[in-house]
Amino acid sequence: MSYYFKGKSNENFDQTIENVTALLKEEGFGVLTEIDVQATLKKKIDVDFRKYRILGACNPPFAHKALSAEDNIGLMMPCNVVVQEYEDGEVWVSAINPEVAMKGTGNDNLAPFAKEISARLERVINRV
Repeated sequence: MSYYFKGKSNENFDQTIENVTALLKEEGFGVLTEIDVQATLKKKIDVDFRKYRILGACNPPFAHKALSAEDNIGLMMPCNVVVQEYEDGEVWVSAINPEVAMKGTGNDNLAPFAKEISARLERVINRV
């Protein structure tokens, strides 16, 4: 089992960001953070990098359940979704697989939440 789900978009980079955000919303997620890696690397270290955006997605009811079951689980939140454009112009979307990530906690009480969140994120990736 991989630590991420990945799918190719048929849209351009900006449209993919919009589509992914809408698909996440349909699955109960909001985007809490958005990191423009390309702009940050240019500004901080004057490096040119491909279009690469990290979306920090959160599903509040599941976040609450996970935080109630494991006090340090916030270290693994929010669920990151990456949209990136390669040199050939292809746009790919990846999302963390919480089932794999949560196993590292050793807390079996997280398994049901991780399974459901993984299923939702995988559906987003499959619909890109």
